[in-house]
Amino acid sequence: MTTTGVQEAPQDRVFAALANGTRREVLRLLRDGGPQAVQDLAAHFAMRRPSLSEHLRVLREAGLVSEQRSGRRRIYRLEAAPLADVQDWLHPYERFWRERLKDLGDLLDRMPDDDPT
Repeated sequence: MTTTGVQEAPQDRVFAALANGTRREVLRLLRDGGPQAVQDLAAHFAMRRPSLSEHLRVLREAGLVSEQRSGRRRIYRLEAAPLADVQDWLHPYERFWRERLKDLGDLLDRMPDDDPT
């Protein structure tokens, strides 16, 4: 339960994780570059490793990344399945805006053209 008394949905952690630009950038790096060691990810940011580790923890708890240990190294991998759930949640809003824009296009098509001459 949250402080509002509403039970937290699984997507809530995903949305909270995606709300931060650093975490979105980590996901992009993993998407584009595949699994990477935390040292390699850290090279892209001007922050201390404990701060990046906190971002990685949030992503891991949201199910957006997984961690595998290889000796002393920690390798992070993108887990995209939760993003599909977010896309499913957003789909009705996309449809809403697509219909509104189509209505606007229809209205503009019905309006007379202004002849500049």
